[in-house]
Amino acid sequence: MQITLYRLVLLLFMAFALGSCADENFFQKDALATVEELKELSPATNDSVWVIPGRHYDRSGFHRFFWGNHNRDIWATPVKLPVFNLHTLHGGLKVEKKGGGYQSTSFELSDSTGRVYALRSIDKDPIHVVSKFWQPTFVSNVLRDQTSAGNPYGAVVVPILAEAVGLPHSSPNLYYISAADTSFGEYNKLVQGKVFLLENKFESPADITLYFDGVVDFEDSEDALRKRFQSNHYHFDQKTFAKARLFDMLLGDWDRHKGQWDWAVKPQGHDTLFAPIPKDRDQVFFRMHDGLIPSIATSKIMARKFHSFDDDFSDVKAYMINARFIDERLLNEVTREEWQKIAQQMQRDLTDQVIEKAVRQLPATVYTLKGEEIAHNLKSRRDLLPKAAEKAYAQLAQKVTIAGSDKEEHFEVKRLDDERTEVTVTRPASGNTPSKVIYHRIFNRKETKQIILHGLVGADKFILSGNVKEGILVKVYGGLGDDEITDRSSVQGWKKYTEVYDTERGNEIEFGSETKDKTTRDVRVHAFDREGN
Repeated sequence: MQITLYRLVLLLFMAFALGSCADENFFQKDALATVEELKELSPATNDSVWVIPGRHYDRSGFHRFFWGNHNRDIWATPVKLPVFNLHTLHGGLKVEKKGGGYQSTSFELSDSTGRVYALRSIDKDPIHVVSKFWQPTFVSNVLRDQTSAGNPYGAVVVPILAEAVGLPHSSPNLYYISAADTSFGEYNKLVQGKVFLLENKFESPADITLYFDGVVDFEDSEDALRKRFQSNHYHFDQKTFAKARLFDMLLGDWDRHKGQWDWAVKPQGHDTLFAPIPKDRDQVFFRMHDGLIPSIATSKIMARKFHSFDDDFSDVKAYMINARFIDERLLNEVTREEWQKIAQQMQRDLTDQVIEKAVRQLPATVYTLKGEEIAHNLKSRRDLLPKAAEKAYAQLAQKVTIAGSDKEEHFEVKRLDDERTEVTVTRPASGNTPSKVIYHRIFNRKETKQIILHGLVGADKFILSGNVKEGILVKVYGGLGDDEITDRSSVQGWKKYTEVYDTERGNEIEFGSETKDKTTRDVRVHAFDREGN
């Protein structure tokens, strides 16, 4: 505790060195490069300009010693970009609404066919993520300055890599919006003289491309999760999601919470499958581990999630912090063997040629500055993907949560032997719909310490069986329905390895010698977080 407090005091002391109040002029009004800055570069054309999106991040050696080099040199490098024209791009675009993001300036645009696009500023102002008390203080300066840890051009490298491994992707492009552009009406001042990234979104049937064979629509994470827990006819494509998460780690993309995903809707007979579509690649090739203060602040005992992209997977857990909610719910089926198969196939798909072609998508001046380093790091991380997959699996396997839905399910737990416990979840037959196994996995005691079952609202059945010397702790949360819970299992020793959480009334519970009674009159006993808020 003393060490942590000392680090915090040091952090605040050095933060104060940036200024005692927020700098209203922190961001330049126009990103256009000056004549002096362009004297060794080729001239612009009628529809392109040279810009420096983040010259305000170019700081002195003294400042960098304390606050890090990060990606400051990339931000301060002139790049040649096309000029944005709302009326001609994609046959003409119109502004549908301003986005609600706290850091980027963003808009939703659409074209004449109904396709939807996101327009986001590549520079960020994180002042609104802190309380109003801190906004007029040095804290705002610190947060603004640390935006330099992001790579403003990382998103353009992603499509070629994603296509190689078979993952859907948007097609981002960078533009400069002229200081004289008046096409955004009341929002003109928010966009003029700045650099933006334009990419297609996936929101409606109008956004379906040839890649999405069998897809009928798209859902955001909120709606997909809601449907999944309301009905056992909805499922997530967990193997593809595991691939997508491993791809996140390859890119060093640590910010993969549920809002960073859309889902392709695929009907499959009586069921519907949700396939993942990653989006918002703002944290690709993040670099924050240098500089005295950030190196302390991002240590494993502090804000470890701000993990830097380099040539190794030194802290896989850091990449799983922001994604914990969605990882725990959507990766509970994937076995160690399946993780390894995914990693090995990705290694084969991501050839040196693919990586080099992808990195070449960076603006030419940025490629000259950092291209070889980024390509080297990607190749090194590709070679280490099985290592990353093993660490991710081990992290997720320790405690596994298996949730049913608001419909009826049958949960069967078999303690097969001292090492293995089998869990099977079945959807019973109903009308013209036959019964179906909707979950199955065999757990190993050396990997898994707890298995947690949630029945949610339906009238569910739980049966536990098997007599063993050693076993895994199984927690049963019956949910709000009239449940049947039967424990016929046993594990030798004084400790009980079955715990039943439900209400005392309205359920049929057959306690066994292995059962620890956790029933209560409080209906909150079997609460389950469906939304991750």
